[in-house]
Amino acid sequence: MPPQNKRRPGFSRKAQYGLFASYVVAVTGALVGLLLVITAWVDPRGSNAVRAAITDLTSPISGAIRAVVRGAGSAGTAVSDYFDAANKNAAMRRELEGARAKLIAARSAEYENRRLKRLLAISETSPTVTAARLVSSSASSTRRFAILSAGSTSGVRHGQPVRGATGLVGTIVEVGLASARVLLITDAGTVVPVIRISDGLPAIASGTGDGRLEIRSLNAGANVFKAGDIFVTSGTGGVYPPQIPVGIAIRAAGDTATARPLADPAKLDFALVQPIYQPLAAAPPAPEEPAE
Repeated sequence: MPPQNKRRPGFSRKAQYGLFASYVVAVTGALVGLLLVITAWVDPRGSNAVRAAITDLTSPISGAIRAVVRGAGSAGTAVSDYFDAANKNAAMRRELEGARAKLIAARSAEYENRRLKRLLAISETSPTVTAARLVSSSASSTRRFAILSAGSTSGVRHGQPVRGATGLVGTIVEVGLASARVLLITDAGTVVPVIRISDGLPAIASGTGDGRLEIRSLNAGANVFKAGDIFVTSGTGGVYPPQIPVGIAIRAAGDTATARPLADPAKLDFALVQPIYQPLAAAPPAPEEPAE
């Protein structure tokens, strides 16, 4: 059996010195307190002098401790302000993003309202079968079609022209009960008789299949095209009513020009279906009266 440890707790010299120092401090504090009490009772002036001396001795220490406390408090306040500023900045960013989203929505609604008003004005001044939403349009295929959310139940028929607020879109080629397929004017199989708006020069606009139009003058060499020329439907041959904007020339080479369509189906929400245009036939000449 191992021998028991019979060392006392106070065997360590360091512990003994610490205990002795605490006794000394306690006794010294008690004596100083007693001295202050006796001095204040016997000699109040002397007591004041003693307290002043003690204050002089302890004030540097108190000042240093207070400075440390203030510094720690200031550091804590600075850290708190930093994180609070970060939270405020995050909240302001969220508010700014919300305001930006509302502004974009408001501008989009304003733009759509302007287009709808233009469509309404067109429908009030020209014959209209129906107004419907363009659901989709092909952008990468060589064939250019769009789907209209109106069909035979709305009076839509094969061959009717479709236009937007800014210009001609295409022609109805397939009709269902509640939808229809539109052949766009940019399709390679589309041909539209047009005139140059500045001087009435007749031309033919045909789709190129890549979202553009090719304009060819019917009077070869008579009047060359130039960039910026605007073309509208002429009404020749029927189908398309006259004076519908078609395209604007972006490049020109003699009597041929490449044009951009003024109505982009990818940016249209609504379109108008119009009846097939039938130009008024010339009245037959009156029969001659027989000579008497």
